[in-house]
Amino acid sequence: MDSQTSQASQAAPSPQSPHRFQVDLRGPVDLLSPHLYSSPKVYLRELLQNAVDAVTARRTDEPDAPARVRLHAEGGSLRVEDTGVGLTEDDVHSLLATIGRSSKRAEGLQEARSDFLGQSGIGLLACFVVAERIRVVSRSARTPQAPPVEWTASDDGSYTVRTLPDADRPEPGTTVHLVARAGCAQWLAPERVGALARDFGSLLPYDVRVGEEAVTDLPTPWDRAYPGPAARRTALARHCHDLFGFTPLDTIDLTVPLAGVRGVAYVLPSAVSPARRAGHRVHLKGMLLTERAEQLLPDWAFFVRCVLDTDSLRPTASREALYEDETLAAVREALGERIRAWLTGLAAGDPERLAAFLSVHHLGVKSLARHDREMLRTMLPWLPFETSDGRLSLEEFVQRHPVVHFTRTVEEYRQVAAIASAQGIGVVNGGYTYDSELVEALPSVRPGTVVAELDAETVTAHLDAVDPAGELALSGFLAAARARLDPLGCDVVLRAFHPLSLPALHLDDRDARHEQARADAEAQADDARVRCWRPTTATATARRAPAATARRTAAAT
Repeated sequence: MDSQTSQASQAAPSPQSPHRFQVDLRGPVDLLSPHLYSSPKVYLRELLQNAVDAVTARRTDEPDAPARVRLHAEGGSLRVEDTGVGLTEDDVHSLLATIGRSSKRAEGLQEARSDFLGQSGIGLLACFVVAERIRVVSRSARTPQAPPVEWTASDDGSYTVRTLPDADRPEPGTTVHLVARAGCAQWLAPERVGALARDFGSLLPYDVRVGEEAVTDLPTPWDRAYPGPAARRTALARHCHDLFGFTPLDTIDLTVPLAGVRGVAYVLPSAVSPARRAGHRVHLKGMLLTERAEQLLPDWAFFVRCVLDTDSLRPTASREALYEDETLAAVREALGERIRAWLTGLAAGDPERLAAFLSVHHLGVKSLARHDREMLRTMLPWLPFETSDGRLSLEEFVQRHPVVHFTRTVEEYRQVAAIASAQGIGVVNGGYTYDSELVEALPSVRPGTVVAELDAETVTAHLDAVDPAGELALSGFLAAARARLDPLGCDVVLRAFHPLSLPALHLDDRDARHEQARADAEAQADDARVRCWRPTTATATARRAPAATARRTAAAT
């Protein structure tokens, strides 16, 4: 070997075998528990999820295989047994000891993956939120000749694996043993385990029990057979009270098979703010996903709370919320259509129930109607508005008045409502949420309707002029009044009008306020220029718009 070759050989780095990260699980658990999960209680959901998925996997190969999950809690420990597909020793090393790897993604299971509840491979990690040690004993249904295997892990990241005699697990399936962390024993108490199991697993498709007590409650309340519609409404109202704590005004069927959604919506018995985001209860393939799903329904449907079971929506990594994607958008639209259909059905066949609903939740329907012209057309005879003729629907109001005048603020309406009514001018108060938008949309659903915003000129045009002799007799009063009000940019005219209880009327329209604001801005600008360029000048004269331009009028009887 020549010297150059020798030097090159010495300079080249020797190949090194790769090393893997070493993980102390206490760090990730402490990090993930407050940020990934909302509460330690999710540990039980993850255990149920793994057990149910194991049973589902076994039934893929053996449709008649037993489908049982049993939970036993005592003395700060918990045991969860299932009759699922089980694991071999190789499976244990590959799956249980590798965070992020899931048997649901293993080769040969892809075709059944949509039937599984969990797929991210971090479910067992959630158990370390409440447990310091996890022991898993499992026997494979796919490799029945393989002996049972035991995997024991601690929260420091260490684990041991050993095979067991056949007698330790004679049948296929898995048993998970948890021992509570310090300060977490209450999460493994029998009463807490039972309550959590019922909460998370009441709609699961298999036989799940805590001790001898059944957890599942199937068929679901909305899928059960009832003697008649009234009995069904009563049963669902009881279900709503047990679940949400209120008795609903009505129940809406939200089952949409094509969207993979089954469930009901309960109409709230009292009004709520449109800005309030209602939390909905969503189950994924029977397992409770969240009680606070906010993006499930359109924003306008804030007057209902719903409970659903779905197999089409995608959960977030924490499995406590829904992932915002095209599927969720399509489901949201489909559920919105169901609520629309319920409203139109009430309008067509049950006006008394519709009136009872609108007396509480007219804001929700108005919110929908401003974007949905068909809904506005359907609801015109029913939606209430404050008008100069009293509380009426727009349909009734249009039949009384050839021109629908409206104000944009409650203050403007209150200034002119009494006198406008006395002069025969029909006015709608558009100052409430959504009302002015709906009035302006009237011509689009009722062709030929004339809509106009009320202004001062419209009101003054309906006031009667006073005879010259009477005005001459009051000339002194008018001169004094004009002198007083002229600094405010307000003119005074004498008119005869009703009601007699109203001695004077001040009309101040939007143009007047805009003109006054412009004049004030110019005055401030002039004053600023004077102070900047002529510092010896103490004051500056502000220009004021003429009263005739500002169109602010005080009329007196």
